[in-house]
Amino acid sequence: MSGRHERVAGLLRRELADILRREIQPELPSLISLTDVEVSRDLAHARVYISVLEIEQAAEVMRELAGAGGEIRHQLAGRVRLRIVPELKFIHDTSSESGQRIEQLLAAAKKRKD
Repeated sequence: MSGRHERVAGLLRRELADILRREIQPELPSLISLTDVEVSRDLAHARVYISVLEIEQAAEVMRELAGAGGEIRHQLAGRVRLRIVPELKFIHDTSSESGQRIEQLLAAAKKRKD
């Protein structure tokens, strides 16, 4: 990723985290965390990775974020100085869930061994 892509991704990450925390989080059924933002080469699209605390609420949270995407992008446009504000695609980040599952399996294996 080029220096410009990294700077834009960092800027979007900071501003989106603030928007999500202040404006969107109170309306969601579960706590969320923005884990990463990836920007396309032409800066027209951004993948926004979201971790959901309550896994069973993940589908609903992702639907609500997708529905609020236009409003979130509008708020983002008022905060950043970019010629084009990227289209946002929210993606459920399951990496922490996978890590928790692996830890549970290792703990269970160790318990059986003892």
